[in-house]
Amino acid sequence: MTKYGFHASHEQISPRQLLGDVQRAERAGFEIAMCSDHFAPWSRRQDHSGFAWSWLGAALATTELPLGTVSAPGQRYHPAIIAQASATLAQMFPGRFWVALGSGQHMNEHITGQRWPHKQHRQERLEECAAIIRALHRGEEVTHSGHVVVDRARLYSLPAQPPALIAPALSPGTAERAAAWADGLITINDDPDSLRQIIDAYRGAGGTGPLAIQVHLSVADSMDAAWAMARDQWQNHALAKPLQDDLPIPEYFDMAGRHVPDDEVADAVLITDDVAQLVGWLREYAELGFEEIYLHHVGQDQRPFLDLAESELLPALRGA
Repeated sequence: MTKYGFHASHEQISPRQLLGDVQRAERAGFEIAMCSDHFAPWSRRQDHSGFAWSWLGAALATTELPLGTVSAPGQRYHPAIIAQASATLAQMFPGRFWVALGSGQHMNEHITGQRWPHKQHRQERLEECAAIIRALHRGEEVTHSGHVVVDRARLYSLPAQPPALIAPALSPGTAERAAAWADGLITINDDPDSLRQIIDAYRGAGGTGPLAIQVHLSVADSMDAAWAMARDQWQNHALAKPLQDDLPIPEYFDMAGRHVPDDEVADAVLITDDVAQLVGWLREYAELGFEEIYLHHVGQDQRPFLDLAESELLPALRGA
């Protein structure tokens, strides 16, 4: 049975409001949730970016939802810190926390002043970090010298069950490499053929665990309103790679985002004023094999979406 989740976007909404939103999402009928982990927003129009790890403790303590986040060890975060933070949450909230480990984006990592490395370096660094985090979660003492350096690190407060380490993958190549270390895979909405290639690459390389997808959507009472919201809040996320990975500050994203054509915005965000159409799109993801579908409504005010989810969207998805 597919589970439907709420995505909490720290880039768009203040931490205080977002905590209320995830609590409301649970009351609306969402079964699971996840959040982003950014230092900077995608746009100055969004103008928020709370610290995800502080927020996660509050969200887990004030809901019963399983929760996860997508984080990037290696530059902004030392992997031993991610290991300690994730182990602490998993120890306090058994079976309810997971973390997806990505290779990062310049917009969040440049704050350290270190050089932003090329993609191959970042991928190798990520895989080192995943191995370090796993060893620390097993209670081992870790000393390591590579793309990251660790000196005699050991965790002393361990959960009975380590948190799942999930792989974010937007391409078959990344998915295939992730199969060697990940407990599951998460991706974002794309055309069915592209998603099948990602799934097949992960499973074909021996990847196990759940398949999850984060779906960016803009739903409103009219198509004009839905399009305006998608344009205002999420056009910058539609930038092609390597711009999406390599631009350093929100102002640069805003300059580049003005030139993203409508068809590329529509590729990045499901834009609709029709709940039945949205239900049809989401069921296609379930049919592809995604067991967890996290819905990210790109508006800064989540209340209309959560009301709609409770009254129409979630009942329709569950066949009520």
